[in-house]
Amino acid sequence: MFANDISIDLGTATTLVYIKDRGIVLTEPTVIAVNTDTNKVVGVGASASKMLGRTPPNIKAVHPLRDGVISDYTLALEMIRRLIKSVINRSPGRPRIMMCVPSGVTDVEQRAVIDAAREVGAKDIYVIEEPVAAALGAGCKIWRPHGCMVIDIGGGTTDIAVMSLGGVVVSRSLKIAGDEVTEEIIRYMRREMKLRIGVVTAEKLKRTVAGVKRRDKEILCEAKGICSVTGFPKKVVVSSNDMCNIFEEFVFNITERVREVLDETPPELQGDIILDGIVMTGGGSLLYGLNERIAEEIGVKCYLADDIGECVVKGSGIALDNIDKTTDPTHIYHKKAYIKE
Repeated sequence: MFANDISIDLGTATTLVYIKDRGIVLTEPTVIAVNTDTNKVVGVGASASKMLGRTPPNIKAVHPLRDGVISDYTLALEMIRRLIKSVINRSPGRPRIMMCVPSGVTDVEQRAVIDAAREVGAKDIYVIEEPVAAALGAGCKIWRPHGCMVIDIGGGTTDIAVMSLGGVVVSRSLKIAGDEVTEEIIRYMRREMKLRIGVVTAEKLKRTVAGVKRRDKEILCEAKGICSVTGFPKKVVVSSNDMCNIFEEFVFNITERVREVLDETPPELQGDIILDGIVMTGGGSLLYGLNERIAEEIGVKCYLADDIGECVVKGSGIALDNIDKTTDPTHIYHKKAYIKE
């Protein structure tokens, strides 16, 4: 019995931790803050996120992942270690850890994730592809001889996959996701509003007024920053209808990859997908009107999963809970990546 079996969705924007028989026990921003003078960690997760854009020169608050993979191994390792320590039971034995990885992850990138799990004292390490975990977490019964399609839009990567009989039939992974939307908002504000804003303000605008379709009822949001002309503080009011046309390239890139996946999907599975629709998961899917725009472009209905931001970690948790039940169909979705002697 492994009371501390852990599943980790190490996302570019948010890290979620699932513990067997306890469910999701932690949801924190994937941010760590370090004092560069002393090399001491001064904040992890929510506490470090509050420091973004507000630190003195000797404090560095960063996302240790970029485009869904570890970009700063040392900081990522320290962040994982501290987050796990904050939630794990102090029971004897080392935990088994299941890590979620993008479907297009390279061997080198996957090895960095595995090594990070190994360094925090894991006994066994398993990996599961994010679109597979997302489909499981969204309630898709992907072990059937039936086509299921998922679009998982996270902070750093978008994974698109068609699954049947427990395996991925066709997939695409692109490094265009929620962070690209945030960066586009920053560019728009500087270009059109002559206002320089930070990531925190851009994220606020993304949640409140950003969208890819006009709304029946216009929404306004105040944004504060530095005027790029005068250099003085300035505040402006941003309209949802003014902003809805700036994400066309983002929508085009997503829909083109969806078309490619559908084109390569066998006709029988295409029929299943047309009948059932495409399920969308991940926080990036919450961009207003995105599921409707994709449905209009490709002619297949798209719907948002319940608990959309937790589907990946919930799906990996399903596999984790059944990891010792060889008769359970979920055991074929993950693989043991490393066994610590």
